[in-house]
Amino acid sequence: MDLRRRMELLTEAALPDREQGMPKYRRSVPVGNRPITSMGIAQARIPGGGSINLMRVMQTNACSLSCGYCPTFCGGKVPRATVSPEEVATTFMDVNRKGLAEGLFLTSGVPGRATRATDRMLATLEVLRRREGFQGYIHVKLLPGAEVAQVEAATRLATRVSVNLEGPSDSAVRTLAREKDLSGDLLPKLELAGRLYRRAREEGGPGPRGSTTTQFVVGATGERDREVLGLVARLERQRLLHHAHFSAFQPVEGTPFENLPPTPAVREARLYQAEHLLRDYGFGFDELAFAADGNLPLEHDPKTTWALANPERFPLDVLRAPLELLLRVPGVGPKAARTLVAARRHTTLRDLKDLKGAGVDTVRAGFYLTLRGRRLASAPAPHQLRLFAPGEHLTQAPFRTPVPPCAYR
Repeated sequence: MDLRRRMELLTEAALPDREQGMPKYRRSVPVGNRPITSMGIAQARIPGGGSINLMRVMQTNACSLSCGYCPTFCGGKVPRATVSPEEVATTFMDVNRKGLAEGLFLTSGVPGRATRATDRMLATLEVLRRREGFQGYIHVKLLPGAEVAQVEAATRLATRVSVNLEGPSDSAVRTLAREKDLSGDLLPKLELAGRLYRRAREEGGPGPRGSTTTQFVVGATGERDREVLGLVARLERQRLLHHAHFSAFQPVEGTPFENLPPTPAVREARLYQAEHLLRDYGFGFDELAFAADGNLPLEHDPKTTWALANPERFPLDVLRAPLELLLRVPGVGPKAARTLVAARRHTTLRDLKDLKGAGVDTVRAGFYLTLRGRRLASAPAPHQLRLFAPGEHLTQAPFRTPVPPCAYR
């Protein structure tokens, strides 16, 4: 295959590993004398806030792993392609100079030895950083079986490093792919990358600046939300993980898991919401409410579930409640809570219109707040649980979530 066709295949292959909730764009990007007409460029949130356009590409989609959910698994009937470090770097710099992508997301299949495939990705990063002088955002996904020295090199070269844990236990991960080892390989590598980045932040020297992420496949192995979020909470509490991603399992024809039932998209949404409560709202893991089966209830978002289970905490006086308590009100996010606290120092808040102006979802928040001695709603807002069609993704349905799309992944 020529470079154009190989890049088409490998950017398309990288798109399913995209930031959940983010749009994907198809651009015409010149490679040589002909354009790539299907370039995988997607938005992603970056450390420190904001979002950028990323060119997403696999170094190769050849793979010897048996991941039951992945169309590029070792027995998958898909066209295979590989691009060299030089080809990835040159193509990305062309795209970057044209203003189409500000950063790069690089992943790879594992054709044979993981160390060799990882070396090829690291070589791509070396070309970009050393020869091309690119100092922008690079996200690299480390492969199962990567060595300690490769993890160290990745944290020196990349802005963000991800190690996909896939499941919360050894048995869950082995079910997803028999070659993967959670406790002996994936988790130690993620923790190592997290420690290296954490040390650099604490020391403030010339060391690497970046963060780590991970991803879980939800619903294919019978894992419980309590297990997943317990692991995420520990890693985030130790500052070894910036945030986690959750992908509701959807069966793909031609894969070993093609006959398994799909996971409802609403479960993915609940996991994202719960993870944001842990990371941005001051909730502890022990405050999350799980159903008897160990999963998050689907009928309400996790904050509303907590609020309904703790009626003695409410209502709160909008004019006096501290920031940390306002963050516990359904319909009040971090930005709205900070706006309220700042506004009441110099502005008179009179009614629901003023609260809406501060960014409060007054339909959800009204029952939990008082303003000038009056409760703003007489009952909690009724939940609106919508059923999703098999394979339907969050971006395809009007599912209301307090998490903005750019916050996903």
